[in-house]
Amino acid sequence: MVVAVSSRSGGLSICEVVASSRRSPAGWATESGRGGGGAYCRAVNSADLQGLRTGSLATREAHVHDLLERAGTRGDESAVAALHVLVRDYREFHRSLYSRAMNHAAVFADAGLQEPLLAALGDTRYNCQAWAVMGCAAMDIRAAVPQLVTLLDHPQWIVRGETVTALGRLGDASVVPAMRPLLGDPADWLRQRTADALAGIGGDAALEALWHEFEHRRFPRIGYIASTLALFTPEVVPRLLAAVDSTDPDQRYWAAVALGSTGDDRAVPVLERLMAGDRGVTVFDGEVRTAAKKALRTLRRIQAAIAERERAEAQVEA
Repeated sequence: MVVAVSSRSGGLSICEVVASSRRSPAGWATESGRGGGGAYCRAVNSADLQGLRTGSLATREAHVHDLLERAGTRGDESAVAALHVLVRDYREFHRSLYSRAMNHAAVFADAGLQEPLLAALGDTRYNCQAWAVMGCAAMDIRAAVPQLVTLLDHPQWIVRGETVTALGRLGDASVVPAMRPLLGDPADWLRQRTADALAGIGGDAALEALWHEFEHRRFPRIGYIASTLALFTPEVVPRLLAAVDSTDPDQRYWAAVALGSTGDDRAVPVLERLMAGDRGVTVFDGEVRTAAKKALRTLRRIQAAIAERERAEAQVEA
């Protein structure tokens, strides 16, 4: 419900007291309050709203890109307000406009958009759930987590993928059991994205899920598991050091890869030993000693980068 409209700097000042999706005859839109949802005023040029409603689809898509550019590079309040209208009243706009805006949702992020984003998550008719997921992640809407969990088995691959990424940012240990089965998904890209998301969540439950996949390997190439396990340094290092003594050359191979990414000094003598004497071969014809050699180079690069950063920080403090 718009209760005040006044001219200001060539635009319209729109104040909202009661949230409403209704629009005045002139095409004015209400604007949600920030954070706690309190009312506030934001200037919006009527042409910015009109550009979302009239003209060919290509013209309207170009207008969305213009709004995003103005909002992102200049902090243009009118452009931001128009994008907020697009999100809040999404059913009134073409899906192509909504998806293009949500690809860059961080540009106009506002906690006041939580309600329409949550609505779009469950709106199967509008069919833009993947982009609503992007918006929730970009705007840090943790209230979306329960709905996101239900989207993990969505029939559309893009929804599943974006949901996994969003849960990696918004979720906590409580979502790990729901995500864990995706480590066995037939799609390699989704397994990798799930491993990355679990590493982003962190904690014991996520580590155990990744370690289980490391020990009970279901796929021949699990470099993504090795890479994400390394992010749990230092607690994972003793496990990896023990794994290099496995009778399974595949496990020794991937343990070496993971150790190289930890940057941990304890891995150096172990990798040197593997490089010198382990002639084991994996199911995909990878040599353990070759993996150890590459891992040792990786470890030394990481250590050199850490040392350089520490030197730079010491110089700044001095």
